[in-house]
Amino acid sequence: MIIEQPPYIYRMLYPETIWRIPRREKTVYLTFDDGPIPEVTPWVLNVLDQYRVKAAFFCVGDNVARYKDLYNEIISRGHLTGNHTMNHIQGIHNTTENYLKNVEGADTLINSTLFRPPHGHMLFKQTLALRKQGYHIIMWDVVTRDYSKKMKPEQVLENVKKYTRNGSVIVFHDSLKAQKNLRYALPKAIEWLIENGYRIKPLPFNCINH
Repeated sequence: MIIEQPPYIYRMLYPETIWRIPRREKTVYLTFDDGPIPEVTPWVLNVLDQYRVKAAFFCVGDNVARYKDLYNEIISRGHLTGNHTMNHIQGIHNTTENYLKNVEGADTLINSTLFRPPHGHMLFKQTLALRKQGYHIIMWDVVTRDYSKKMKPEQVLENVKKYTRNGSVIVFHDSLKAQKNLRYALPKAIEWLIENGYRIKPLPFNCINH
């Protein structure tokens, strides 16, 4: 559970970040990390279109530079995008100066006030600096663990069913590592959420033109 749904004490290590957004009605928010890549992202977009669902894609700047047309396709289909650093680096392994430069490099391509730190790890100083720059730092309430080689597709789906609650920010990955589990779990997870009365909405932030 510590991985799938971080406990309260862990969330308190990162003040001024967003883990969950409860609403009066049952609402959840789908997010995707690490893309865009041509092997997976177009399929994700088609699935979301099929169910008329909008999501947020936290993109790696290097992937955006390689697949600019695909990045533009995400936006043209009505989805939000966010910054996931230029090279998918972890804040705890970098100085604040280097980390911010990496984020800024991605911002020149992504141009969004939404930010998610790779692996969810940052230094406190980095968190404050990003908040001062106007970023909404979006963490998560449910990690599906679709990226894990130890997880079976059915287990990824079960993580959604077990840990989702009102306001959950749910993380999938449009990546090669996650592809097998994602192709099974994503459509079934969306169907389960809808059947159980959840409204799937985009993150409620004005995120463009940072």
